[in-house]
Amino acid sequence: MTILSGAEILIECWKKEGVEVIFGYPGAATVDIHHHLGASSLRFVLCRHEQAAVHMAEGYARSSGRPGVVLVTSGPGATNTVTGLAGANMDSVPVIVFSGQVSRMLIGNDAFQEVDIVGVTRGVTKHNYLVISTDRLAQTIKEAFYVATTGRPGSVLVDLPKDVLSGQAEFDYPKKVFLKAYQPHLSPHPKQVAKVASLLKKAQRPIIYAGGGVISSGASEELLALAERLDIPVTNTLMGLGGFPGTHRLFLGMLGMYGLYRANMAIQNADLILAVGARFDDRVTGLLTEFAKEADIIHIDVDTTSIHKNLDVDVPLVADARQALLAILDNLGVAPDYPVATRAQWHDTISGWAQSCPLAYDPEPDSEGFLKPQMVIEALYRATKGKAVIVTDVGQHQMWAAQYYFYDHPRQFISSGGLGVMGFGLPAALGVLVARPESTVINISGDGSILMNIQELATVAQERLPVKVAILNNGTLGMVRQLQHLFYDRRYVDTTLASPDFVKLADSFGLKGLVAKTAAEMEETIALALAEPGPVIMDFRISPWENVFPMVPAGQAIDKMILRPLELP
Repeated sequence: MTILSGAEILIECWKKEGVEVIFGYPGAATVDIHHHLGASSLRFVLCRHEQAAVHMAEGYARSSGRPGVVLVTSGPGATNTVTGLAGANMDSVPVIVFSGQVSRMLIGNDAFQEVDIVGVTRGVTKHNYLVISTDRLAQTIKEAFYVATTGRPGSVLVDLPKDVLSGQAEFDYPKKVFLKAYQPHLSPHPKQVAKVASLLKKAQRPIIYAGGGVISSGASEELLALAERLDIPVTNTLMGLGGFPGTHRLFLGMLGMYGLYRANMAIQNADLILAVGARFDDRVTGLLTEFAKEADIIHIDVDTTSIHKNLDVDVPLVADARQALLAILDNLGVAPDYPVATRAQWHDTISGWAQSCPLAYDPEPDSEGFLKPQMVIEALYRATKGKAVIVTDVGQHQMWAAQYYFYDHPRQFISSGGLGVMGFGLPAALGVLVARPESTVINISGDGSILMNIQELATVAQERLPVKVAILNNGTLGMVRQLQHLFYDRRYVDTTLASPDFVKLADSFGLKGLVAKTAAEMEETIALALAEPGPVIMDFRISPWENVFPMVPAGQAIDKMILRPLELP
């Protein structure tokens, strides 16, 4: 019999779960944990804000496939994690936040730094727990990891009263978990698989619409095999980028509000859509009543609540994406029979759309001499040979990074999708580097987003994480300004930004800072940054009037795109 304190039990549980690193910020409610953590083999990354700690854990989880773990104190430490928890849950990322809490006898008394964080986070997590006794701690932690990582992954919060951490109990870590009310369905039904295979072989104009579920389930190879076997074009959601090779002949690019013309037109004219690990988000479908009206729709998803949630489908298949695709491939056999001639016509039609409305921009500097942001993304792609891990913030730069950098591998594009969190990129990039220190990691940000968690440059300096930060600096909140330009009478209100000198700011943290105002300076800056072994902040001065196109206006069908820049003021 091994008797341990609650804090020691927590650390031993982390070890049993294979945890190697914890992101967070200490406080009085968690000091018992840190007392023992310092003597353990586990790494603690000291962040400068608890929201950033969760984003770091997201970056770690998104890039590695392993759960990200966060430790914060009670009260404001816990409430600062809410945005990260919500973002991780919307994007199906396994993150577990362990929050300190006041002692049990003080709960409900408005004690110092007491917050009902279980109540606060109930609507933004997959599940959450308040640990009521030390002898329940190990079981609760086992459940938390199981819930976060199985089925559709998501965020979980575990609230730890201080006296539970200081109390003692016998340590016995469960080998298995059984939750009667939570039974993920992973294996596809054979009859549904047969229906899917039959429809795929008969389809004249099929398309595969693949989301982040392909990546989280490890189904990229199976998706590629299916697309090649039946010669079916593939489009990805923002979260799905990298789930299918971006340079493959069958890849159409991203679809949806800022998707490519050929991808949106293919969806709208398909006779069969195979949706894999995607949830028919409003950014993808546009006006639902006009979405893919000619198509039969097959929906593969491990989350039963996602099927028929936004759109009625013809063939639902509740299963893990990888297991479902393997079963479909097996059902098709070695030489599946499909209409080769009409498939060739379908590809010709799509090629026609690509040629008539290609993804393009004017590479010349604007009237004030500013760089074009698309050019910066293309230059980063060339310089890294398409092999960097790209981590974005949210805004115009995010869409340009999705459009102009090609992702051939899963977990190569990391971004905040469903919640769209500005300030996500820098800390998430640091989490990626902790998980994959051998990778070239570039945070593409905007001058608006980067300042939302700029304090994490202190973490960069302390941990010596060699992140390359590319700030597309246009002096404005670009996406909001674009909406004002297109739909609000060009009344540019509350979008102009005053930013610091990013080179001097980098220097103040002991980091290298570079600025680029011309094409020649851009190329030199990127080369110097990539050659530098340590962290680098790159400030690219881009046009404030460049917009993201194509763009589907809100409330319109996704084939009703604004394709080219309109007259500027």
